[in-house]
Amino acid sequence: MTQTINAAALPQFSQMTIQGEDAEKFLQGQLTCDVTKLGLSYQAAAIGNLKGRIEFGLWIKKQAEKQYDVVISADCAEALQGHLKKFGAFSKFDTSAPTPIYPCVLDNVPTFSHQDDHNTPENTQAWMQSSIAVGNYWIVAATQGEFQPQELRLHQRGGMDYDKGCYLGQEVIARIYFKSAPKAFLHYVKGTSVKCSGDVPAAGDKLEKIQVVNAIANAEGFEALVVARPEHLADSDLTILELPPALQADVARPK
Repeated sequence: MTQTINAAALPQFSQMTIQGEDAEKFLQGQLTCDVTKLGLSYQAAAIGNLKGRIEFGLWIKKQAEKQYDVVISADCAEALQGHLKKFGAFSKFDTSAPTPIYPCVLDNVPTFSHQDDHNTPENTQAWMQSSIAVGNYWIVAATQGEFQPQELRLHQRGGMDYDKGCYLGQEVIARIYFKSAPKAFLHYVKGTSVKCSGDVPAAGDKLEKIQVVNAIANAEGFEALVVARPEHLADSDLTILELPPALQADVARPK
């Protein structure tokens, strides 16, 4: 059972449309995913920084030829606009102003909608619960630059392509994939108490050596997506829950 929380504390999201002659080429050099393979369903992806960490966690779909819709946490939208303006100064595309879009669950899948009847705290809570259960993390301003894509299992969700060529942070990301593996990575857990302020740990909070990505209250305490080493989880009071089968695989490159 999910507890009701203050609507002001619920995550909010914005959508931008990127369209124009160079939209695909520009985005291909920015995003971790292969933009040429996008369709009408939202694909989780990221824009990295030069350290190979996620600066902007987002969802993207190809709405029409040379037109892409991008969804991002509302508190990161202004920064993303600035990033696109800086790196796309010499490319032919236009970026719309951010507009609100509402998280919801359709056919048991967490997604987004512009319909006003989806703009309710209940729909957002359902989206949070479903997203945490399936590893559909969301990056907010407090966690920009905190995590590497592999740590969040983005490659296991189709959000990374190792063969498409260069993009921001690609050298570091590829080195980790081909020559090593993250020691800490995404887990789905539940807990009954936290050593931090508030009833539920906030995004980016540290629970000893375990870092919270997202969390939601439940009747017993909270459920969360965390990045942690397995041995640190074993030493904690958290209970590990099962992610979907695709996200239970080893985060290292298959041998």
